[in-house]
Amino acid sequence: MAHQVNPESFGFLVTDVYRLMRVAMDRAIAEAGIGVTPGEARTLVHAARAGTVRQNVLAERMGVEAMTLSGYIDRLEARGLVRRVNDPSDRRAKLVELTDAADDVLKSIGEVGTQMREKAAGVLSEDEWGHMLGQLKVVRDNLAALSQKPGTGRTKERL
Repeated sequence: MAHQVNPESFGFLVTDVYRLMRVAMDRAIAEAGIGVTPGEARTLVHAARAGTVRQNVLAERMGVEAMTLSGYIDRLEARGLVRRVNDPSDRRAKLVELTDAADDVLKSIGEVGTQMREKAAGVLSEDEWGHMLGQLKVVRDNLAALSQKPGTGRTKERL
């Protein structure tokens, strides 16, 4: 019996785009001479998006193991780009926050990201790119609603 799958389905397309974009960004970050590894760059960007956040939550949002993230944060902290602080609501937990020194590195990462998005967009106009992003946000929000905890009215972490 022949197994049939659609290699152009939504899930495959999103996975392929993510994988290819990550490879391209990792290469570009490594070549840009920013002074951080691709993993450290991802950590900075996710920390900037999240604001001051528990280390375990940041690991979950990034889709990495806590120990992997801990290594990234150790190196970023040694460079003065992030700091760990005690969580006032749980003495066992650590919060990760960016320092002012991270601003220039984040700016450089953003410039690399802009170049990658322009290459990824190819012949798509700005309007077409914006429309696609809007549609992806709708899909993300629909999927986030599916992860709502029954009976609480509260949603889990946003995708």
